Amino acid sequence: MARTKANDYDEKRDAILHSAAKLFAETGFDRASMSQLAEECGVSKALLYHYYSSKDALLFDVIGTHLSDLCIQVEEADDRELDPEMRLQGLIAALLNAYRTADHQHQVQINAMKFLPASQQEELKDLERRLVALFADAIQAVEPALGDPRGLLKPVTMSLFGMLNWHYMWFRSDGKIDREDYARIASRLVIDGARGVARA
Repeated sequence: MARTKANDYDEKRDAILHSAAKLFAETGFDRASMSQLAEECGVSKALLYHYYSSKDALLFDVIGTHLSDLCIQVEEADDRELDPEMRLQGLIAALLNAYRTADHQHQVQINAMKFLPASQQEELKDLERRLVALFADAIQAVEPALGDPRGLLKPVTMSLFGMLNWHYMWFRSDGKIDREDYARIASRLVIDGARGVARA
């Protein structure tokens, strides 16, 4: 008979993912062991193996869950009825808010995906592409000329992600600007920059 799932299975899994992301971010995926992970998660090594058969499986779930959550939160915030500039600003704000409690997961995504098999990397990159495509669509709605044969849409879109993906390096929740402020700054930079580039 198959083993039944405990009532708190998902809650424990989420706690394991959160703790594993912290250890992977601070120690490095390649240097973290299953014993260290079990200690960080506050569970026995046997229980950890009940949830994840290997360190690779845990890493894949950390990144996959993080990217899926980002896609869902940003897609739910997308309002195509808004003025294009306000739509883009809303998407940026949604992404920054999704990052609010996911700094470790984000660092793991950036630094540790390379340790996974190519097939799993491609599955995770599909989620990244899904997110990028949504922002590219919003940016092109602001400045349609970016979609011309010069191929300007991708570099402008990826430049925006460059700003957002690395904000954790300097942003402080108790600083002079909050996430909404930074969403306005980032949207203004990309909107004005996109229009300048399109007309250059």
